[in-house]
Amino acid sequence: MASTGLELSTLGHRIRHRRTQAALTLDDLGALVGVAGSQLSLIENGKREPKLSLLQAIAEATGTQVSDLISGEPPNGRAALEIELERAQNSSVFRQLGIAPIRVTKGMSDATIESILGLHRELVRRESEAIATPEEARRANTELRLRMRAQNNHLPDIEQLAEKQLKAAGHVSGALTHRTVNIMAERLGFELIYVDDLPHSTRSVTDLEHGRIYLPPASIPGGHGLRSMALQAMAHRLLGHTPPTSYADFLQQRLEINYFAACCLIPETAGTAFLQQAKKDRNLAVEDFRDAFGVTHEAAGMRMTNLMTVHLGMSLHFLRVDETGAITRVYENDDLPLPMDVTGAVEGQPVCQRFSARIAFTQHNRTTEHYQYTDTPAGTYWCSTQTGSSTDGGFSVTVGVPFDDARWWRGRETSHRAQSTCPDESCCRRAPADIAERWSGKAWPSARVHTHMFSPLPRGNFPGVDDGEVYEFLDRHASQ
Repeated sequence: MASTGLELSTLGHRIRHRRTQAALTLDDLGALVGVAGSQLSLIENGKREPKLSLLQAIAEATGTQVSDLISGEPPNGRAALEIELERAQNSSVFRQLGIAPIRVTKGMSDATIESILGLHRELVRRESEAIATPEEARRANTELRLRMRAQNNHLPDIEQLAEKQLKAAGHVSGALTHRTVNIMAERLGFELIYVDDLPHSTRSVTDLEHGRIYLPPASIPGGHGLRSMALQAMAHRLLGHTPPTSYADFLQQRLEINYFAACCLIPETAGTAFLQQAKKDRNLAVEDFRDAFGVTHEAAGMRMTNLMTVHLGMSLHFLRVDETGAITRVYENDDLPLPMDVTGAVEGQPVCQRFSARIAFTQHNRTTEHYQYTDTPAGTYWCSTQTGSSTDGGFSVTVGVPFDDARWWRGRETSHRAQSTCPDESCCRRAPADIAERWSGKAWPSARVHTHMFSPLPRGNFPGVDDGEVYEFLDRHASQ
């Protein structure tokens, strides 16, 4: 016989069922088939595989057939419950919890086993939900994007919290310094420590016991990234975050800590005053906003989405697009036509090739902003786009507004104009008819598949974090 562990368990239950029906004890049956009762006990408990000759003897002694004993069906409802529980307690999902399995006894009621099985089923359901990375993450991210759009991407409570922390640290005006960030950390009881052995799955690690925040030794040139990561780590404590229990919680927390860091780097009061003056001068520009507060172009553009609708009454959009044309970050409340899938998700979708976000990559001088008007089915938009590069490749950052609001922006006099009819595929997704006819059926492109499509977030106390690496990291540094 070539039985698996599960088949042995079912076989054992069927032998026990036939033995008890025949009113035989283990020793009684053992005497009839010529083996010790203890050996039969191991077989009935699925711990030992019987030889075919022994099975034939057991079948004869219990008045049944070998085919009945080796059937894959549990002999009764109780056996079905016990087999399912055994299977659940042998699963990797249960074993990784480090909890001792429950031993089923004759006195344990069916209701008790069913209750325990209910917990196991819920554990498996949650595990399955957690590894559905693309679907669950995209759905949660879409819901979060729509929710933020409804409130103009503005979180007043976090704005006020940031202003309070800055004031307490003595920050008055200008770019936020590393020294001030250190003071903010000290006020919370933390020391900022820069190390080069952070776990690969983390951006920072906070040691709550010793009051330390570990950060990488270098980041974006100019230190913008280091200030932001330190502020994000502090935000978890200030906002009272607890370990997230779902993708929705995880993404909400990420949004909140990013928002807090942005509020500190560009405070609402100072940032709004700067933008209001620039609008009065008809000289709004992402690059000026960026330079005034010493942040990245992307951070400045995204911060505009937090402040301009609420304080300047201006709707706008923000796009971060990689060199392949895929949207990696997005916000809009001006009805810019954006590509989306059936779930409403925008991230990962290819933006129109006529948009400034794509055309900017073709410019010879990519160190300056590219200005453009684009006619779309929803109206005409003016956009400002700056390109950049990272370890993941090139990207563009675009901030744009409806045509009527272009009068407040530098670059409004541009002569660059394009027309987009997306989502109509004839706009930029479909080849001209003559080219399509020329190559139809004569070409076979091989699609590039990104490995992250198949990668679930590691399971642990914190989604996306390898707990083992983190704990070993903290143990290494605890005595330093």
